[in-house]
Amino acid sequence: MTPGSGSRAGATATRAEVHASSGHRLGASHPRQEGPVDLRLVPPALAAWAAAALLLDAPPRWAVATVVICVASAGVLLVMWTAQGRWVGPPGTRRSRRPLPGPPVRPLPGPPVRPLSGPASGPGRPWGRLSVAAALLCAAASGGSAALHGADLHRGPVPGLARAYAEVEAELVVTADPRRARPRVASAHAMPPGVLLNADVVRVTKADGTATETRAPVLVIVRGTTPPEPGARSARPRPEDSWLALLPSTRLRVDARLAPPLPEGGKVAAVLRISGERAPHVVGAPSGAQRLAGQLRGGLREATDGLPADARALLPGLVVGDTSRVPVELEQAFRATDLTHLLAVSGTNLSILLILLIGPPGIAHRVERRGVAPRLGIPLRATALLGGLLTLGFVIVCRPDPSVLRAAACGLIALLAIATGRRRSLIPTLAAAVLLLVLYDPWLARSYGFLLSVLATGALLTLAPRWSAVLRGRGMAPRLADALAAAAAAQAVCAPVVAVLAARVSLVAVPCNLLVEFAVAPATVLGFAALAAAPVAMPVAKALAWSASWPAEWIAEIARTGAALPGSGVDWPGGWRGGLLLALVTVVLVLAGGRLARRPWLATACVLLLLLTIVQPPPLVRVIAGWPPPGWRMVMCDVGQGDATVLAAGDGAGVVVDAGPDPVAVDRCLRSLGITRVPLVLLTHFHADHVAGLPGVLRGRQVGGIQTTGFQEPPEQAEFVREQAAAERVPVTRAVAGERRRAAGLDWQVLWPPAGPVPSPEGPNDASVTLLVRAAGLTLLLLGDLEPPAQRALLRTPAAASLASVDVLKVAHHGSAHQDPELLRRTAPRLALISCGAENSYGHPAPVTVAALRAEGAQVLRTDVDGSIAVVGSAARSGAGREAAPRLGTVTRPP
Repeated sequence: MTPGSGSRAGATATRAEVHASSGHRLGASHPRQEGPVDLRLVPPALAAWAAAALLLDAPPRWAVATVVICVASAGVLLVMWTAQGRWVGPPGTRRSRRPLPGPPVRPLPGPPVRPLSGPASGPGRPWGRLSVAAALLCAAASGGSAALHGADLHRGPVPGLARAYAEVEAELVVTADPRRARPRVASAHAMPPGVLLNADVVRVTKADGTATETRAPVLVIVRGTTPPEPGARSARPRPEDSWLALLPSTRLRVDARLAPPLPEGGKVAAVLRISGERAPHVVGAPSGAQRLAGQLRGGLREATDGLPADARALLPGLVVGDTSRVPVELEQAFRATDLTHLLAVSGTNLSILLILLIGPPGIAHRVERRGVAPRLGIPLRATALLGGLLTLGFVIVCRPDPSVLRAAACGLIALLAIATGRRRSLIPTLAAAVLLLVLYDPWLARSYGFLLSVLATGALLTLAPRWSAVLRGRGMAPRLADALAAAAAAQAVCAPVVAVLAARVSLVAVPCNLLVEFAVAPATVLGFAALAAAPVAMPVAKALAWSASWPAEWIAEIARTGAALPGSGVDWPGGWRGGLLLALVTVVLVLAGGRLARRPWLATACVLLLLLTIVQPPPLVRVIAGWPPPGWRMVMCDVGQGDATVLAAGDGAGVVVDAGPDPVAVDRCLRSLGITRVPLVLLTHFHADHVAGLPGVLRGRQVGGIQTTGFQEPPEQAEFVREQAAAERVPVTRAVAGERRRAAGLDWQVLWPPAGPVPSPEGPNDASVTLLVRAAGLTLLLLGDLEPPAQRALLRTPAAASLASVDVLKVAHHGSAHQDPELLRRTAPRLALISCGAENSYGHPAPVTVAALRAEGAQVLRTDVDGSIAVVGSAARSGAGREAAPRLGTVTRPP
């Protein structure tokens, strides 16, 4: 037997075994022969990635030294490999120049079969000398490219002007779609209001008139005036709307103040701050391709205008990554359930389009190939070319985000393989895409989005098939096994990176991804159909968008439901240490899962335990954790830096006083209490840390009404409350002093504000609705955010006599130092509750306030330390039948 014939014989035997195992008389028509995974491109890709990440901001001498060392080392290895390949080796190998004795070997009939083993640098052994040399050369090329790209941030006059905070006139070329800054709650307002956009400065004129041509990437911050709630409808034009309409490649001239970027600013040489009071001065129109892409994206938004709120906000994000309408609370729900990849256009969207065109890529070379192109009679190579054009159009319309670039590169390489008739190999395709993209744009090496995209794709190509095979072997249905394996594999490799960023681990990510899986494809396909139809037939586009709204609403509902579950996630150490720890824990869980799979009863018990941990049914939690405690009268929810209080109003019912800053947090609190009916939502004033969580209260609950203060400031938050109430058809009324209400054993009286103008108004805080509540013999005083002027005015009202010796005091304004000593002395509470966020920037609660309360004999509890606080108690009587001080107790649920 000649050398190599054993490999051929083994491969032929493998083919025969595959044919025999097919069950058909003639055997399988296309037996699949699995060889070793071709990993030869993986080391060069990883080396290029690491070099780019390390050398982007390295000193020039380090970059030059690294490139020289890599090239020199690669040269030495290539010389050694060449010498070994030509002169070294036993007789009969390709490395020897000596001919083999004996007659020539006639090849076996049939198509050539690649042997399952190879040389030291073959597919099964990636770390031969040739592979190491290739990795070093790729690292040198990537490092040199990264050094040059990093140097761009320090060239020209822009960085120096930024360090001097100079005011300049600049000409910009917009490089990405403008985006509205996501509002964050900062006490009174949702901040910051404004628009962000990335651009290149191509010309800068200093204050002395000196003009310089340059090319510097900058981040432009357009300061707005009215921060609308994303997703809210408003007919009023806003000053920043004209900035949001800009398209990439548009050329602008602006007057701006330069500022240096943050230390971790990334691909930014400076920050330009511009006032949004004036419309942008356009001096150059966008390119034709960008105008067409803008028309398509605008057509999709127009087609979705009449849809329900969730579908209207979500569908453009699912199709083209346009998240401008996605409200903050929905975005938070997607983040909590690890569904944010649906809002960032990825390989799934492109794969759906290509499969529609060419059918399954695995049978693209066969007569049985499917898709639209074969039905139209388009040849294979023309189909591949058409797929390439579709991919390029996809990148332009969906914008070149990291995940889009990765998907497009993989798609183009696969189409090239189809066009040339070569065998598709998915791992080398992914590695080649990573290598080419990192060489083209080294900044991708530091992009978390790019990292997550590559990790998820790699998990789907490597781990998911193996895990699916294991699940099928355990009797699971094939489709369910594939879906579960894909979701679990992607979560396993991506969760450590997410933990680095969010310091939290989602426990509902896998089930939520499974539940939305079947809705993603129809929503995407119908959404792209609406996108294509909008420019030519808007009624058809609207009909398609309406059809796509059903799966889109399902996806939004899954995200919200999963995020609101009490055990949806657990806090985890942030940073890379936390990520490495989670990676270690994941490996342990995977190994343990393999053993559990052999013990069905134990595996079932573990799944049920995890399910109970996530859902946390109130009866079970009450038994195990004592939450909520029996007979609770009031709960101050831990919602961060804000206020949200619940007063018990019967079985499954509660009056909600303020909604906090976070819809997800207040919804989770109400779920843990089992609240399904809310007779009244009382918003003490319109600051965002008291009203921004209102959607979480309204969602999925029967709400009787909303009552607010009459002082409509800040106006944007007052409008937000009215819009949310109108969307849920909940009436809104005004609370005035003297009003009394009762609900299921709960009695409360409005003490403030008066019906007329507020005495000595100091803003919205002094107009806070103040309540005196009586429940089961307990007296509770809820002060909202009253400041000392209003507190003193309250003491001068006829209701002041009822303030003496209350049982529970909700301390005003999160325990700030602005308290009236006389009010604290008059109320003399037995229990003082403070709602504030951990490590908040306001210093709440003030130590002087806490000390004053304790001096009056009060027990002080605070949500930043104690978590959610439940007050329990009831009226008590002395032995002689006279009323005594009510029994009062607290139960806390640590954060």
